[in-house]
Amino acid sequence: MTVRWGVIGTGGIARSFVGDCVAAGIEFTAVGSRTRAGAEAFAAEFGIPRAHGSYGDLVADDTVDAVYVATPHVRHAEDALLAIHAGKHVLVEKAFTMTAAEARTVVDAARRAGVAVTEAMWTRFLPQMAMIREVLAEGRIGRPVLVEATHHQALPTDPSHRLRDPALGGGALLDLGVYPVSFAVDVLGVPTSLVAAGTLSEQGVDTQMGLVLTHDGGAQSMVHFGMDVRSPNTASVIGESGRIDIDSTWYTPTTWRIRDRDGVVVEEFDAREELAGYGHEARAFEAMVTSGAHEGGPMDAEQSVAIMAVVDEARRQVGVRYPADDPSTAP
Repeated sequence: MTVRWGVIGTGGIARSFVGDCVAAGIEFTAVGSRTRAGAEAFAAEFGIPRAHGSYGDLVADDTVDAVYVATPHVRHAEDALLAIHAGKHVLVEKAFTMTAAEARTVVDAARRAGVAVTEAMWTRFLPQMAMIREVLAEGRIGRPVLVEATHHQALPTDPSHRLRDPALGGGALLDLGVYPVSFAVDVLGVPTSLVAAGTLSEQGVDTQMGLVLTHDGGAQSMVHFGMDVRSPNTASVIGESGRIDIDSTWYTPTTWRIRDRDGVVVEEFDAREELAGYGHEARAFEAMVTSGAHEGGPMDAEQSVAIMAVVDEARRQVGVRYPADDPSTAP
């Protein structure tokens, strides 16, 4: 079975994803935008045969089996539910939703509809992460007890930009912080507690934040992220008998190595690729669709719900609030 894709949204992340996937031979049959002109321009750019001037028309298109949701965070739940209710499988760009409550609504709706839903946390699907999971499963660094990861970028400072607007899910957490949080959960499991500290802008969004997460067995993860400065953006998994060091930029295809307890390099890897790597998550999602196994995989939907609960608690401790925190606005 060939999975035929549609895409909701025509912004920068949609261009990156679709461009990479088209190069990998993945089939896109339709695109939906808020305007027909926007959809037609995107379709012409990537050779997509059908263009729709609304998201509703896109999900109603019977040539589409799976939908990639590439709209801003604040629309993720609404657009995912639109596709789910139309019987489409859905790959939702990270952050999965605005809140854990929204995430639960989306996951439960997908189960009722019998369709797959997955968060497009592309790092989880990279070959290097599959190799790192193997290293951990084989016990080659012993029991992992600490994860360290950062994600800092110098993002737009215009107060009117969506990254500075709490109503649009602005701040570092949803755009940047979800990467190291998801990485920590991937390696150590869902945390049992967390402590968060951060700095807020005048608009009330987090410009930087640090989290200390405690996991089962006393393991910890320390993650930091911010949107006003750049950093090396490296990560480490430290075990009782060695460690894994992932070079800059750790959440992309990059180089990494295993060190023994004394810090001596025992293995080195080069996971850099010509393509950006979005095709890996698309192919993994297609396998879920065609196999009928709509749960599990490198980015299990239940973990996405748990990660959004971590995000909710971190925001609560730091004092960031979104309109989506009001239950009356739930999709």
